[in-house]
Amino acid sequence: MMRAIWNGAVSFGLVNVPVRLYAATTNHDIRFHQVHERDGGRIRQKRTCSVCGEEVQYSEIAKGYETDDGQLIMLDDDDLATLPVASGHEIDVVQFVPSDQIDALLLDKSYYLEPENKAVKPYALLREALRETDRMAVVKVALRQRETLALLRVRDEAIVLQTMLWSDEVREPEFETLRTEVDLRPQEMQMASSLVESLSGDFDSDQFEDDYRQAMVDLIEYKREHGGGRPAPEPAVADEGDDMTDLLTALRRSVEAAGGKAPAEEPAAASADSGSEEAAAEEKPKRSRSRTKKTEEKTEEKAEEATAEAPKKSTRRSPSKKKSEDGDEETAPAKGRRTKSA
Repeated sequence: MMRAIWNGAVSFGLVNVPVRLYAATTNHDIRFHQVHERDGGRIRQKRTCSVCGEEVQYSEIAKGYETDDGQLIMLDDDDLATLPVASGHEIDVVQFVPSDQIDALLLDKSYYLEPENKAVKPYALLREALRETDRMAVVKVALRQRETLALLRVRDEAIVLQTMLWSDEVREPEFETLRTEVDLRPQEMQMASSLVESLSGDFDSDQFEDDYRQAMVDLIEYKREHGGGRPAPEPAVADEGDDMTDLLTALRRSVEAAGGKAPAEEPAAASADSGSEEAAAEEKPKRSRSRTKKTEEKTEEKAEEATAEAPKKSTRRSPSKKKSEDGDEETAPAKGRRTKSA
């Protein structure tokens, strides 16, 4: 099903024809993916900087123009906003020209124009006028925010909008051999004319087919039927460890770029056993500190009570031993001294 890609109107004189624009052509080329021959995985292209070698995100990509003398001119969004942007929805007829004056090299993309229901009659009027006079309409139209030159011509019962290249976009054949004078004899011209007449006929595009594409389709179908296919692999899920490594690398580079000094990386554990021993060593002091804190609080409470009863006596006490809840003996230190667990 065809889908309209643009809405507007053809305007010539005081006549206005509302139309919808459709792509008139499509591409049937067989497209291949680049895959890893060993496992069939898709090959992904990365945008990398040619200077620093780092992968670049879309948000970090700018527009740059390199001049002939090697200068790089950068353009940002503010610069681009100053350019004239065509956003109208009108196909403005400039003039009607004879069909034989249009160089086929100037023709670019083709689009069908479909009239709105209320514009069928003026659409047909324009179509028949072009057909009867054997002329094409040169128009200007804004497509994708750029004004372009185009033609209106008739194909069967439809009006076709054919975009055109600007004249300076067509290259001239500057071949030295074409300037060589060639002497053509009458017999040679007669024989060439006879050959042309023998191969003459009316052009019908349906008589021609893309033999290469059909051969490619047959080859793919043959391999599929004879075991040449295999299930397409699912893309591998990125490992969280790799993401974390990339993140740490990016952070380290950011710190260094800012002039700071990144902290040294902690060496990985030599083995699983040593890792478990370190974990156990970390847990033991935590339990000791917890019990020590309770002992210190009780010691401070007793010291405050003793101070209240005998204010003239010193509040400093010697260490005493107390049974912990799990039966281990602990030394309750005076306030401010390091705890030594049993």
